[in-house]
Amino acid sequence: MIARPFHLLAAMKWLAILLPLAVVTGSASAFFLWSLDALTKVRFANPWLLWLLPVGGLGVGWFYERYGRTAGGGNNLLIDEIHQPAAGVPRRMAPLILLGTLITHLFGGSAGREGTALQMGGGIAATFARVLRLDAASVRLLLMAGVAAGFGSIFGTPIAGAVFALEVLVIGRMQYDGLIPCFIASLVAHWTCGAWGIGHTHYHVDVATGLVPDFLLFGKVLFAAIAFGLAGGLFSWCSHRLAGVFKRYVPRPELRPVIGGLLVIGLFFLSGTADYLGLGVIGDRAGAITLPAMFSSNEIPAMAWLWKLVFTVVTLSAGFKGGEVTPLFFIGAALGNALAIALGAPVDLFAALGFVAIFAATTNTPLASTLLGMELFGAGNGLYLATACIIAYRFSGHTGIYTTQRLAVPKFRALGHDK
Repeated sequence: MIARPFHLLAAMKWLAILLPLAVVTGSASAFFLWSLDALTKVRFANPWLLWLLPVGGLGVGWFYERYGRTAGGGNNLLIDEIHQPAAGVPRRMAPLILLGTLITHLFGGSAGREGTALQMGGGIAATFARVLRLDAASVRLLLMAGVAAGFGSIFGTPIAGAVFALEVLVIGRMQYDGLIPCFIASLVAHWTCGAWGIGHTHYHVDVATGLVPDFLLFGKVLFAAIAFGLAGGLFSWCSHRLAGVFKRYVPRPELRPVIGGLLVIGLFFLSGTADYLGLGVIGDRAGAITLPAMFSSNEIPAMAWLWKLVFTVVTLSAGFKGGEVTPLFFIGAALGNALAIALGAPVDLFAALGFVAIFAATTNTPLASTLLGMELFGAGNGLYLATACIIAYRFSGHTGIYTTQRLAVPKFRALGHDK
């Protein structure tokens, strides 16, 4: 009986912190999504802006070299600080990542928005923690809640946002001490973003699961899931290797995005289309290769997924800012589209499977990815979504896009061995 008033008081204190944190993060996500859409339309109206991508890259590189300091660690810094709060997440992280991402998209760099949302959420949470002088354990929980708020509000998936913040930290193990704070922050941030009038892309996927299992379709899903896992592993491997090449041969960080911008321009001419630039969610003309088109069109080029992979790896490895996840959605959906046509499977279903499975493969978060799929596409195909995410996670290897993830349980374990 004595403990109950104490627990109630603690819960009220946490609510007093989490609610304003979520409102601020959701509002920041709303502003970011609005700005991103506006700048993308500006680029569509002015294709010549692509020629300024190296100049924009120089600006991003210079700002981060001059003012960024530890903020350049991005999502990996956030994960490290959640594991063991040390020097802290700098206040400048949120405004710098917002500015850097908007510059990247204005000039045509192939990047996403998840990294920006997570870093804005984490940066805002770190500021709250400093003002309130919280202890290390509370800072850890608040950073997790900031990550959940950023993810849930930017994609409109509050359940997946909460679970992602717990699952992304350690491969093979989840700790549930932050579940309630993460869920509250993700849900309120999602509501706040919507209250500003910001909508999210909607995808229609027919339900393929009936009362009698379709074992032939299930077999095709298994085959595709392995391909998604291998593609995810390829993306992570290429990203880390190319980033290492840039660091080795271009010692001045502000010059790396300049070279990367020139390479992206070269890729634009090689591919013959601007559809692999930017976010890839909306197009500048009818028939453009876009993420929503993957769910209905039979005319998506079979190698669209590989083109987007190369564009994105070059952009982000060179030091441009943004996230990997939305381009990964594009890559996975495009590969799913191609596999559906080759296997005689439903295009919408396989695009959805690729959408979430490659996310599971590169972030090592199969549970959050499954929930993401159910929130975006409905729970009717939950069996296939879960299968694709789990198998892709298994076949992607231990290397993901976040290098500071810790390994608790290996994905591969020989029978008869405890370790």
